[in-house]
Amino acid sequence: MKDIAYVNGNFLDINDAKVSVKDRGLLFGDGVYEVAGVIEGVLIDNWAHLRRLERSLDYISLELPIDLKTLSEVQKELIFRNNMKEGTLYLHVTRGESQQREFEFPKDVAPSIVMFVQHKKILHISQDKLRAKVMTLPDLRWKRRDIKSIALLAQVLAKQTAHENGCDEVWMYEDNFITEGGSSNAFIIQKNKLISRKTNETILSGITRQAVLKLVEQESLLFEERPFSIEEAYQASEAFYTSASVFVMPVISIDEKIIGDGNPGPLTIKLRNLYENFAKSFINQENNE
Repeated sequence: MKDIAYVNGNFLDINDAKVSVKDRGLLFGDGVYEVAGVIEGVLIDNWAHLRRLERSLDYISLELPIDLKTLSEVQKELIFRNNMKEGTLYLHVTRGESQQREFEFPKDVAPSIVMFVQHKKILHISQDKLRAKVMTLPDLRWKRRDIKSIALLAQVLAKQTAHENGCDEVWMYEDNFITEGGSSNAFIIQKNKLISRKTNETILSGITRQAVLKLVEQESLLFEERPFSIEEAYQASEAFYTSASVFVMPVISIDEKIIGDGNPGPLTIKLRNLYENFAKSFINQENNE
């Protein structure tokens, strides 16, 4: 069975799902997006993703054409139509189709919403896959990284370079300090203390990151919110990154320098287990509704 996508009110075969060549998302990257994890057919922490979507839309003066409750129902219907058990649901909102290619916002144009799913393992990952290698590269992005923009060329180029060098993720840096991953938030551990950069306009406030930090607080673990240098990352006892599609991913090397003993660290594994339990709680909530 072919996947089903959602485009502006219609559920369509993925091969028939199209947008105009004049869509401002295509022409200018004029839009924002979200990616939420799905396990056992249930969206994980979805309302946090939708609230961040609203914030991103507000930052670019774009109004969501449907309310969040309706959007959530459409997401669930898309998961059902795709018989989806595990993976991710992608959605983006653009400023829509304009008649002329002009930089200024067009008048009387309806925003465009696109959604589709990707079937992939995000919870049931074998232990041998929880061993990420990271490469560092300069952060060449624009200054408003707190907006989840669909304009991702800098990340595409950085992640491609990392891939060509046998790495799973790129950690970008500015002034010798790590900002974040190409599609994740970066953490290191020193003397059982977690360290991660403060969320502001320099990085995206990751939804998985937020959940992990709540778990850190509940477990009374030590956490310091500050920038860390590339050299500090090399010397860390443990390292990991977080995102909706990998949860908590242990890092075993950075720029070919082995982290700790070269195996996923015990605190990182503990946090992954805690987050997995957190993710599963949404399944229980769904079943009890």
